[in-house]
Amino acid sequence: MAAKTMNGATIIVATLMIAMCLRKGALAQSSCTNVLTSMSPCLDYILGNSSTPSSSCCSQLANVVRSQPQCLCQVLNGGGSSLGINVNQTQAMALPTACNVETPPTSRCN
Repeated sequence: MAAKTMNGATIIVATLMIAMCLRKGALAQSSCTNVLTSMSPCLDYILGNSSTPSSSCCSQLANVVRSQPQCLCQVLNGGGSSLGINVNQTQAMALPTACNVETPPTSRCN
């Protein structure tokens, strides 16, 4: 039963993250919707509900960094707070190190 609840919560948060991406405009919709959905294994970590990211989270992070790193900026820029997603900024910033994935500098996020 707990697994079903967690999957439901993950789907809800992923949906909210997609909505956040859609709110950024048509370009964000076409380029980031699938990317943010693919990052759902990282939600527990970036929301502060887990002290370590899963291996699937780290794999997805590496894929996003290779393909569309700009989509990560939407999470880091706090866009989820208006939708009730309270991303733990400390955890979000620690994710690349925890996954041993090199990301572009956050200064590229505007």
